[in-house]
Amino acid sequence: MSGPLTGLRVVDAATLFAGPLAATYLGDFGAEVIKVEHPRRPDAARTHGQAKDGVGLWWKTLGRNKRTITLDLKHPDGAAAMRRLLADTDVLVENFRPGTLERWGLGPDVLLAENPRLVIARVTAFGQDGPYAGRPGFGSLAEAMSGFAAVTGEPDGAPTLPPFGLADGIAALATAYAVTAALRHRDATGRGQVVDLAIIEPILMMLGAPLTWYDQLGYVQPRTGNRSVNNAPRNVYRTSDDGWVAVSTSSQSIAERVLRLVGRDDLVAQPWFGTGRERAEHADELDEAVGGWIEQRTQDEVVAAFEDAEAAVSPVYDVRGVLSDPQYQARGTAVTVPDEELGPMVMQNVLFRLSETPGSIRWTGRRPGADTDEVLAGLGMSTEEIARLREEGAV
Repeated sequence: MSGPLTGLRVVDAATLFAGPLAATYLGDFGAEVIKVEHPRRPDAARTHGQAKDGVGLWWKTLGRNKRTITLDLKHPDGAAAMRRLLADTDVLVENFRPGTLERWGLGPDVLLAENPRLVIARVTAFGQDGPYAGRPGFGSLAEAMSGFAAVTGEPDGAPTLPPFGLADGIAALATAYAVTAALRHRDATGRGQVVDLAIIEPILMMLGAPLTWYDQLGYVQPRTGNRSVNNAPRNVYRTSDDGWVAVSTSSQSIAERVLRLVGRDDLVAQPWFGTGRERAEHADELDEAVGGWIEQRTQDEVVAAFEDAEAAVSPVYDVRGVLSDPQYQARGTAVTVPDEELGPMVMQNVLFRLSETPGSIRWTGRRPGADTDEVLAGLGMSTEEIARLREEGAV
């Protein structure tokens, strides 16, 4: 099945998460993605997280729909092979520290001179310029530096980092978006360009308006745990069977339905109940009313009652709940994909549904260098030339 990006070639020379995940998104919708790794030090994402029979499982999702080759870009012959590959490529995704590709003779000036239609996505922690550009960095630093950690956690607790690559994931989405925007410009003008994406920036945009709040009001958002400064009740509540549910009342009508459901029409009648900000100032009273009602009922009973009242609620799931939930099942959010090493495995489906050109998972993450010979032969290299490169350690 072809996708909307069929016909595009993407070279993924990035490591770990933000850049490679952006390439995964492009591959899910039809792009030919070629993953380039060092012959002796493949992407460290292959060893992150859980493993089965010595095979990293996270890589199976991150590396899906990618052909894998090995090239030592520091080696002159490896760099020369990379230039041959990029001469007929639409997108390069890389995350080396600024100046690294330039030292290897693979800077944008060289690559765009040889392929003016190339889009080069440079994904780094701090961007290509500024006083921090040369620093090493990861998504966790972006989560801290952006202000995310400062507003996450309980009011009397420490700033809290997420237990997964949140900043990297947001940056990956932003990178894929930036690449498609640059390709649209390329299609109109015939000229590629450089995308400079700093992981510290997209997550800052996701936080809402903290810069404007501070600029206009001097307001610094505090940590509020699971509560919100914009509306209440908004929290997680324990049920009688030791489950949890999340309740949100971002709209006035939903807030009224929730309080009427729990038998507190008297609170709905209070003058302060009319706006989310004022309700948030009475969060203790509202949480007591809602939490007291919920704790007397099972999770299933609470969800059913909220649904009957057309109020917003969700069970708090771990992965087992996700896989058994009928909404996820109906949408095919989790799919089973064959894997050449481990057999059938379950992973997340593509990000969104397109009615005419849907994306697909064609294969899972492959072994390092599984497609090296095939890809290099496609560049016109002979079997002898490939063997020589391998002997020299260039591939």
